[in-house]
Amino acid sequence: MEQKDSADTPPPLGVGMVGYAFMGAAHSQGWRTVGRVFDLPLRPVLAAIGGRDAVAVRAAADRHGWAAAETDWRDLVARDDVQLVDVCTPGDSHAEIAIAALEAGKHVLCEKPLANTVAEAEAMAAAAERAAAHGQAAMVGFNYRRVPALTHARGLIAEGRLGALRHVRITYLQDWLVDPAFPLTWRLEREHAGSGALGDLGAHAVDLAQYLAGEPVVGVSALTETFVRRRPLLTGASAGLSTSSLAGSSAGASTGLSGTPASTPGAYGTVTVDDAALFTGRLASGALASFEATRMAAGRKNALRLEINGEKGSLAFDLERLNELFFHDHTEPAASAGFRRILVTEPGHPYLEAWWPPGHALGYEHTFAHQARDLVLAIASGTSPAPSFADGLQVQRVLAAVEESARNNAVYTPVAAPASATDHASVTAHASGTVSDTDRAADDKPTPAASPASPIAPA
Repeated sequence: MEQKDSADTPPPLGVGMVGYAFMGAAHSQGWRTVGRVFDLPLRPVLAAIGGRDAVAVRAAADRHGWAAAETDWRDLVARDDVQLVDVCTPGDSHAEIAIAALEAGKHVLCEKPLANTVAEAEAMAAAAERAAAHGQAAMVGFNYRRVPALTHARGLIAEGRLGALRHVRITYLQDWLVDPAFPLTWRLEREHAGSGALGDLGAHAVDLAQYLAGEPVVGVSALTETFVRRRPLLTGASAGLSTSSLAGSSAGASTGLSGTPASTPGAYGTVTVDDAALFTGRLASGALASFEATRMAAGRKNALRLEINGEKGSLAFDLERLNELFFHDHTEPAASAGFRRILVTEPGHPYLEAWWPPGHALGYEHTFAHQARDLVLAIASGTSPAPSFADGLQVQRVLAAVEESARNNAVYTPVAAPASATDHASVTAHASGTVSDTDRAADDKPTPAASPASPIAPA
């Protein structure tokens, strides 16, 4: 039953989402949940969802609680009941949709990575800067910032508990491409995905490194590799994270995470993205960083692990144990010092005041509710959300430097500097935590423009 507005009901914020597969389902969960858990000044309303396949998008609308379904993203953007557009499509359509939505006066949430190229990301950041002058918000969906343990880790670093940072180590390992029979989905095609493990997983790693350290990556030395260069052509739509041909596959068709290889013998296509990326980097302060991103690590399902070492202590985190943060205080006597486990479920921890009693764990899906919460608060307060499109552009510049370095036999490659002082100030402020423990606010100041064109595809 539709909720009636009353004197006690916050004003509605109509959300329209483009894309309905894996990320569409995750974002739907966040929008559907956030207003029931957190007290918000605006009430998110799931107004419409968009996708090319009329039957599939209607089924997604019914499954996830969206009031209407559209088969053309332009119609969704133009709806009067949509004030915020959530972009959950493959990367090749991010720029066109996000820029059009901003120019139509809408707020925008865009999945990561922000774009497929630096040029697209620059155009999006410039559009976001123009829109900000009219009170519109634009945010990138780096949801791992919203894991309470990682938000808490940022707070500890910002407080100086680790002192000057020396090392940042992040690995992000998955295994869903190990089988060479896995089909050629859009995630393995550069024209749609932009890159492979680098953009899919490495973008998260780079964003977390810059967010937690509070400073940008300024140079990299990289290797990339594509281990399986040809794969069976795909029969049927797929989000590209599992296939029914693989033993032990548990992803159901209802989630959009399955695909069936083509049955025609010899029907193969070329993989045009990386399977794995390995790179070292230097942060602005001189701290050293190392990154590994792969979808070929047999046995590793979603193993995002990080450790940060400073002059006064260290922090360690494992996404597969996401309610735990490990902290070592090196100022304590050696006889009693060591890593200690912090169970991040206390009401005083980030986001936890709205959830369960201490010791009752949260999961992956909660990060999307936290992301929605922070964006709604920013819109209501008129502040700029983080990570901003300028932050997304900075990540894109790092990814571009990684690819350039890998093309040149791992030569050290500086990351392109922000085009303006305001751009640099924005990235530094958002990364440094001056936006507060839960990324509530800051200024995003990006760069120039030009936009591509591409249709909706489920993501």
